[in-house]
Amino acid sequence: MRLSGREHEVFTGVAVVAEGTSHSAVERVQVRFKQLSRSECEQYVATGEPMDKAGAYGIQGFGSANVASIDGDYFAVMGLPIVRTVDLLAKAGWRYSYGLGMLQAP
Repeated sequence: MRLSGREHEVFTGVAVVAEGTSHSAVERVQVRFKQLSRSECEQYVATGEPMDKAGAYGIQGFGSANVASIDGDYFAVMGLPIVRTVDLLAKAGWRYSYGLGMLQAP
């Protein structure tokens, strides 16, 4: 109910440590919930999904129906900011290989 009709910020930190170097960053995402009725909130809680989630919702699951908008990296809300992580890995000398779905060592 506290998120209903409101905007909040999600901060997700990521760090890469490799061969004596370290790189880290924090990703900030703005998430706005639609206005929810008490019944909608109760129905969502009844799914069990929010019970083990930071922020008490899963943007990748049933909770996605409650999100009116997002400004930032969707994956950061889920827990791992992909673009930021690939950038940090590049700083450590690794590169992402498109099509292979893996990282190439320096």
